[in-house]
Amino acid sequence: MDTSSGRAGAPPAGPATPDTARVTPDSPVIQPPAKRRTRRRLALDLTLLGIVGVVLAGAVFAAWGVMQREFYSPKAFVERYVQLLAEGRAADALAVPGVAVSSAELEEAGLPPTASEALLRSSALAPIRDAHVVSEEHDGDITHVTIAYTARGHDGRTTFSVERDGSIGLAPTWRFAKSPLAVMNLGVTGSMIFDVNGFELDKRQVSPDGADADPAAPVSLLVFSPGLYSVSVDTAISSTPGVAVLSDSPFRAIPVNVVAQPTEKFLSVVQDKVEEFLTSCATQEVLQPTACPFGYFVEDRITSAPKWSIVSQPTVAVEPDGAGWSILAAEAVAHIDVDIRSLFDGRVRAVSEDVPFIVKGTITVRPDGTATIVVTGPDTT
Repeated sequence: MDTSSGRAGAPPAGPATPDTARVTPDSPVIQPPAKRRTRRRLALDLTLLGIVGVVLAGAVFAAWGVMQREFYSPKAFVERYVQLLAEGRAADALAVPGVAVSSAELEEAGLPPTASEALLRSSALAPIRDAHVVSEEHDGDITHVTIAYTARGHDGRTTFSVERDGSIGLAPTWRFAKSPLAVMNLGVTGSMIFDVNGFELDKRQVSPDGADADPAAPVSLLVFSPGLYSVSVDTAISSTPGVAVLSDSPFRAIPVNVVAQPTEKFLSVVQDKVEEFLTSCATQEVLQPTACPFGYFVEDRITSAPKWSIVSQPTVAVEPDGAGWSILAAEAVAHIDVDIRSLFDGRVRAVSEDVPFIVKGTITVRPDGTATIVVTGPDTT
């Protein structure tokens, strides 16, 4: 075997190991991690996260500001109260902080402490439309909020005073610094019964004197502001076309006077009753018919029974008088036929004369709506 062709000292053939691997110019260079570049990227990411956090915080703060203005501000508080009235939710509106008042608070404000709450109900409310805030002014701890609205075609504005009432969590709460209620001092002449926005009331129900209520005295009624209240009388005896009153000033007195007019039917009934009464008087064959507004005076002696007739009936007119009515003085004419003997010479003469007279009277209306008519003369007290 010839061994001269082999390379002296050549290592044995076999796979190279990591320890024996050689680096050539064509081999890739492996670099250590770039720590500086990683730190820069981390700083950039943190900066971006911080900016996002600031933006989110600003958005949250802005959203809270919007929520506070829309739901937890004096403006929102007043809008909510007016919306309750617009929806006819009288009980809920009355429960809003600062709305309900005590007798002591009314008296302190110079308002009738016995004012009735009969109109603080849904059935006595008139619709409110297009309510919106037109101004909001701050005066120390008080915020004055002005609302514009329309009530049955009547435009109105009402300014409310609002103050802080604590908080629920982060949300502030509010109350009316001055109650939005007002007092309507309502005088109704010619009827004990009247309507307010179609809700019927009797003076004896709302007066502190009850059944002994003075028919001529006004009654005091608490009403909401804002609110339109139409007062009318519509009975078989009397009626009015209605008086509309806009309650737009919180915690103030609103004087209202309504004078009812007799209905045509009532006047016709009174006219008939007066004519019947006078016709009945004319049946009495005496010179002075009993309880009648006419008569005939003579100093001589009559020789025949007087015969009366009514030549001209009065035209009846009436006017309110407390809970009842008065028949205004009216002219009428009766006629008498009678024979009279002279005490001086005994001669008999036939008298046939018209006798003018004046008719007056009173009409008393009972609680059940019926009436009593009393006809009198001008000198009857």
